[in-house]
Amino acid sequence: MPRFVTIELKQHIGVPASPVVSVGDLVQKGQLIAVCEGLGANVHSSVYGKVAEIGQAVRIEMDEHQPEEFIKIAGWGLDPAPSRLDMVKSAGIVGAGGAGFPTHVKFSTDLQGGTFILNAAECEPVLTHNIKVLNEQADLIVRGIKYAMDMVNADTGYIAIKTKHTKELIAIARACKAEPNIEIRYLPDMYPVGDERVIVREILGVKLEPGQLPLEAGAIVSNVETIKRVAEAIELGKPVITKDFTVAGRLNGKPKVYLDEPIGMSVQKYIDDCGGAMQPHGEILLGGPFTGFAGDKQSTITKTLGGIFVAMPFPDDNRKFGILACECGADEDRLTEIVAGMGGEVVSVAKCKRMVEVNGRYRCDEPGNCPGQSEKILKLKSEGATAVMVGTCED
Repeated sequence: MPRFVTIELKQHIGVPASPVVSVGDLVQKGQLIAVCEGLGANVHSSVYGKVAEIGQAVRIEMDEHQPEEFIKIAGWGLDPAPSRLDMVKSAGIVGAGGAGFPTHVKFSTDLQGGTFILNAAECEPVLTHNIKVLNEQADLIVRGIKYAMDMVNADTGYIAIKTKHTKELIAIARACKAEPNIEIRYLPDMYPVGDERVIVREILGVKLEPGQLPLEAGAIVSNVETIKRVAEAIELGKPVITKDFTVAGRLNGKPKVYLDEPIGMSVQKYIDDCGGAMQPHGEILLGGPFTGFAGDKQSTITKTLGGIFVAMPFPDDNRKFGILACECGADEDRLTEIVAGMGGEVVSVAKCKRMVEVNGRYRCDEPGNCPGQSEKILKLKSEGATAVMVGTCED
């Protein structure tokens, strides 16, 4: 068993949580160790142990014995009980799909009869943990949808899923057959169908402009694991102390889905559990192949981690590269990083034709519907590029 967990104080959009423990304190699983002040989320210990260090993270030396029991969130089980929204806030729930937006802030919206959409797209290639949860814990997810619909005052709930997930479709259909206000809606099998604007377009038929949120269409979108954590907080009083994720890539063993693993554990533990990294290998990507970022074996499990991917080594390629960046896949910084890893040189940069600037950020005006890029490629070539590194989602 590893000796330490390292629990980051900023696993969300917003400001870091402020520690409420000190070095030397004994902590229990589920205990509040940092609180949000402003936009953010509470942080809890995922283990029993002793606080060894506090900086940008709380490092805890684990006890040898780790009971299953955990400290319940504040007020859970009391009469009167906290509101469901307060329980979501106390539990420190954030969007588990990658962005990490605090769920209690998102769910404080009154849709006045609008639509709640469960994002079951499992958009990134290779990742399969959300689909596994749908198959094995469908009843829990449907109850979570009902809690979410109640909090945001939605009349209708949709489960957005690809038709290829046959077993999961059967499981979720059985779980919601007695729920007249919850329906299954189908998504095309393309990238990036998990993007919120794509989901709203495909499910509701509403095209959101770059920068617009699903609220503009009277909807809120949350992914499978986020809703699982909502249901656990309300039904069990459980804070966010565990994470679901997929481990894949160049492994000596088989890829594996992990459910409910302690937050703060090292990535190394799970790579080793899959037989170790195959040699030679390249980067350790945290997230999916399209939008993951480079970590290492000492990186830790966070509330937003969806995957651990052991990549192949970069090929040697010292050509002059043009970069064609978009919002949906790897961004300009990531593409530059890849070129550098190959030994190449970036001589020109262009944006996908669909990219528009909104509030200082480039956004795609229609994700998943890529235009031809010949004009951009010719521009890159005219500026000295002899090869192109692309981040566009389809073309």
